[in-house]
Amino acid sequence: MKDKFRVLFVCTGNTCRSPMAEGILRKILEDRGIDNIEVSSAGISAEEGYPAARNAVIVSRDWGIDLTSHISRQVSEEMINSSDLILAMSSEHYDKLKQFPSADEKVFLLKGFPKRPNDMNMETVDDPIGESLQVYSRVFLELDEIIRKILPKIIELSKKPQ
Repeated sequence: MKDKFRVLFVCTGNTCRSPMAEGILRKILEDRGIDNIEVSSAGISAEEGYPAARNAVIVSRDWGIDLTSHISRQVSEEMINSSDLILAMSSEHYDKLKQFPSADEKVFLLKGFPKRPNDMNMETVDDPIGESLQVYSRVFLELDEIIRKILPKIIELSKKPQ
């Protein structure tokens, strides 16, 4: 049995949505003293080595989350294999992740989790890249609301033998 339950957030470039989601879940877990869940993020089209978007850093900082050390990563088969739960921001990400054989049972759309996506519920978290601070703030608050809503299910999954 692994010692940590691993959650991976996935977006396009790993500079906006997935780093903010990673930061949000990490902070919530830290605030609650939950230490058996490990959180990371990656992008399906990420260029490696870039910092989080400036507006993502600013908005996150306003909520006590530090993204200044974030470095973008391309999603890899190794990441997929080692993750227990993979949460995609859009149907495009979901479809790309489903191409990895080991992702089949553990990839979900963030907005639909824990339900399986179908044509009726392919909801996307909008990409704020290049948008105003106000748009980043709206996306951050949406991510925070979703993550708080699904947190009990993540905690429940983390307690099951892997």
